[in-house]
Amino acid sequence: MPNQTSDARPRPRRRVLGGRVLLAAVVLMALWGGRTPAWAQQKIGYVDTETILEELPEYTSVQQKLNKLEDQWRAEIKEQKKTVQKLRDEYQASELLYTEEEREQKRDAIEQAQRKVERLRERYFGPDGRLYTRQKKLMRPIQKRVLSATEEVATEEGYDYVFDKSKKMLFLYAREEHNLNGQVLEALGITTNQDRRSDAEGS
Repeated sequence: MPNQTSDARPRPRRRVLGGRVLLAAVVLMALWGGRTPAWAQQKIGYVDTETILEELPEYTSVQQKLNKLEDQWRAEIKEQKKTVQKLRDEYQASELLYTEEEREQKRDAIEQAQRKVERLRERYFGPDGRLYTRQKKLMRPIQKRVLSATEEVATEEGYDYVFDKSKKMLFLYAREEHNLNGQVLEALGITTNQDRRSDAEGS
């Protein structure tokens, strides 16, 4: 009999990281623009899109929607897995009482039920599954906003390159004065907790 497989999958939060990597690539391509001056003449800054996204209310809303969908679909798969286990238990309890033809029919029914579980898992959580497709659709407007704000800050402050310092970008050293997170968040109309504390201390 086939073993029951686990439907463990990364939470949506991890899937959204793929959107961050895509956003980072788009930011770099948009800001390079074919410019080739000497490095000594270039002004370079960086952002951390992970931090920026976590400050956006709409990003939190996307996460909540995706979590709700994932919970709903995992519950559906769980019910189907219970059906598979029930068929297995019934087969094992009565196997000796079945004719060879009945045993074959029961095994086929178990295999079909297991395949249904696998199809559901692939439909919801596969590489091109509904969760990934929904995440990509919901994230696109947010990515465009962050990209637009980054381009705005880079243009206004004369940066030639703006890198993303998220998990997929390796930085051995980065001076904090070149961190553009605050300016990008300001361009997005977001006030961080640190900004609110600074305002309170200055009042």
